[in-house]
Amino acid sequence: MASDPFLLGPLPEPLGAPLVRREGREKVTGAARYAFEHTPPGCAYAWPVPATVARGRITAVDTAAALALPGVRAVLTHENAPRLAAPEDPTLAVLQDDRVPHRGWYVALAVADSLEEARAAAEAVRVSYDADGHDVRLSADHPGLYVPEAANGGYPGHRARGDFEEAYAAAPVTVDATYTVPPLHNHPMEPHAATARWHDGHLTVHDSSQGSTRVRDDLAALFALDKGDVTVTSEHVGGGFGSKGTPRPQVVLAVMAARHTGRPVKLALPRRQMPAVVGHRAPTVQRVRLGAGADGVLTALAHESDSHTSTLSEFVEQAAVPARVMYRSPNSRTTHRVTPLDVPAPSWMRAPGEAPGMYALESALDELAVALDADPVDLRIRNEPETEPDSGRAFSSRHLVECLRAGAEHFGWLPRDPRPARRREGNLLLGTGVAASTYPVLLMPSTAEAHAAADGSYRVRINATDIGTGARTVLAQVAAAALGAPEDRVRIEIGSSDLPPAFLAGGSAGTGSWGWAVHEAAAALLVRLREHQGPLPATGITATADTGQAATAPSPYSRHSFGAQFAEVQVDTLTGEVRVRRLLGVFAAGRILNSRTARSQFIGGMTMGIGMALTEGSSLDPVFGDFTESDLASYHVPASADVPAIEAHWLDEDDPHLNPMGSKGIGEIGIVGTAAAVANAVWHATGIRLRDLPLTPDKVLARRRAG
Repeated sequence: MASDPFLLGPLPEPLGAPLVRREGREKVTGAARYAFEHTPPGCAYAWPVPATVARGRITAVDTAAALALPGVRAVLTHENAPRLAAPEDPTLAVLQDDRVPHRGWYVALAVADSLEEARAAAEAVRVSYDADGHDVRLSADHPGLYVPEAANGGYPGHRARGDFEEAYAAAPVTVDATYTVPPLHNHPMEPHAATARWHDGHLTVHDSSQGSTRVRDDLAALFALDKGDVTVTSEHVGGGFGSKGTPRPQVVLAVMAARHTGRPVKLALPRRQMPAVVGHRAPTVQRVRLGAGADGVLTALAHESDSHTSTLSEFVEQAAVPARVMYRSPNSRTTHRVTPLDVPAPSWMRAPGEAPGMYALESALDELAVALDADPVDLRIRNEPETEPDSGRAFSSRHLVECLRAGAEHFGWLPRDPRPARRREGNLLLGTGVAASTYPVLLMPSTAEAHAAADGSYRVRINATDIGTGARTVLAQVAAAALGAPEDRVRIEIGSSDLPPAFLAGGSAGTGSWGWAVHEAAAALLVRLREHQGPLPATGITATADTGQAATAPSPYSRHSFGAQFAEVQVDTLTGEVRVRRLLGVFAAGRILNSRTARSQFIGGMTMGIGMALTEGSSLDPVFGDFTESDLASYHVPASADVPAIEAHWLDEDDPHLNPMGSKGIGEIGIVGTAAAVANAVWHATGIRLRDLPLTPDKVLARRRAG
């Protein structure tokens, strides 16, 4: 038996070990190749032309000056671009007709021998329009608001229990406040990019995507191809935050240009154009009303959220949904309203629904604590439900109370003077705040293949996507644990539509869904190896798994991650600047599969929450109809100087009702409570309740001057 290669080597690293990312050296040395870094022989470059009106029709496109420039190979417009089948996603119907549904919609594409020549050609294209009137303003009294049947994620647009109005009117203590979150933008480090090449009828695409299976399927449908005639790879992806969850215009335009010119074509969307074409978090106007007894126990809860969508498609930010999960209340009403405006189509952005929704709910809880003269941590604990309030289902696991208590201890929450504006250091006012967080557990069908080679090594194949989360490393740990093999013997292949199909990297569902399939394939392979007699053939042994039926089976449990965030801020009384001094989070998110990558995910989410609270915000110009903050100078994503010491901790949560690893998603919960914790800390520091994000100096100073 000593000669059996599968019985040699040390025991595998346990799940949870802080293994270093497998692709780390490739990334820091520049060896990792992203979508725009693939340059097939004869490759051309493309540059898109965005519409300069907010709504209307194209009346003429003059391409003569552009085509006369050196190196220019083509200018595609709605008059000569390849025809597409009607897409399921109307944002992909680019260059198909003369309509302009919003400012920034692509109306032409220049293709040239170099990037500089393509850009010059795009600037030389002249487009004439017949502009119509437009409306880009969201307000709580907008006449176009309606209650949708469902919000994003399939949640009902409206839910009610008991009699909210009667209970609210009878409550001894009430809160009625409106909170606004502006449009927010996905700004991943790597812009949306694609390289497309046709060869012998086969289409090969390198795309910056969170799921190349979906991109492959959509391209096949759009260009009337068999799926087997399309290969899409997304080997390395520099972030997405939801904006790369579905195909975006760059990949369709690159494929169209490659077909039209007969040459490979690459296209990276300019940063300034991204806000208009890759989705954004829709603005929300949220009214939260809470009624409670003198003991702080909620008797009435209403959360009403208004947001915009585009005229192209309906997307409803599910901001009121978390209120159906978080706190017990016998009388509840949660409603979404949406209005279609002449704006770019909103879409997913890290923790859609939960991030803006919990900002409003957790801010209102803090206001209730102030009204009751109650400790904000204790108030949340008093309202802990035994079962999910909306459905009555038992939680598969819920350790929010433990997160709050552990966080308070780690942070040094007590002793705390609850009175605002009491701590001062020179011109600085100091304060602390807390908020809870939650995110649903999503498990989606995936398939995987595990192979044992004659030399004792293993290969696992699954079309997972690593968008910076460390998926390769964690999946190797899952496979090694299931096989009882050393982790370094397991090779992982991901990021290609030619691999066994799997769910995209989104909804905090990636690792839980992929890991389930990998575990099942590895376990099946282990059974086959144990049953095998004699040495392995040169071809080795392979086993596959498909979790489709198991992953989609209804669960009798309400499955969520929970957490608590604590923040300490300083507010400059002279400049109005708010800075976070300390930020700490404690999470209950099932079994943590790699402590190193998990900590990075939690900290990354909380960092994004700082941006949401203090610096990130966009506005739609009512005259021109476009986003005024369209670059990283005006839309400030937190940089190193903005991020203080951030701590991320978690509980050892055992939940047997999830997947074989007992894991929950962790990519999004970090952002969920952070903005509210920061905003609540600003109130504690100043005594000023700001309800409109981001909390910029002008808002602080205006309120201080107003008294």
